[in-house]
Amino acid sequence: MSQIAIGSAVPDFALPATSGKTIQLSDYRGQNIVLYFYPKDNTPGCTQEAQAFRDHIQQFTDANTVILGVSRDSVKVHEGFKSKQCLPFELLADSDESLCQLFDVIKMKSMYGKQVRGIERSTFLINGKGVLVNEWRKVKVNGHCQAVLAALVELNA
Repeated sequence: MSQIAIGSAVPDFALPATSGKTIQLSDYRGQNIVLYFYPKDNTPGCTQEAQAFRDHIQQFTDANTVILGVSRDSVKVHEGFKSKQCLPFELLADSDESLCQLFDVIKMKSMYGKQVRGIERSTFLINGKGVLVNEWRKVKVNGHCQAVLAALVELNA
């Protein structure tokens, strides 16, 4: 069960990220944040999802929204993925799973017939006041970016 409910404030966090940054939630007060969790860099679904956010970056920017991707991969692996895919947003390395646990995205999943712990693809929309306003769990990549954009339009209306 998520420790953060829609309508509640998201606790401040700080994680190492690409571009030599440490990303802190409070650095983005006044802007919406799309915080998306994905299983692993350089895999087909995760690449497709990152590309969709990349390809719509101008619409997110126009909606006063920052995109942040999160997985358990290292900053070094993130840097390669970000460079290879020309991603215009930062990727956060949650190697100790602290942010994953806060948002309750670590789940038992079946991979090749075996049970493994992994990130369940999930996206969270946080408003400029740091309040969780929408969430998508068990995300299917196709059409997801458009669903997030539609929620932003509604939020900013």
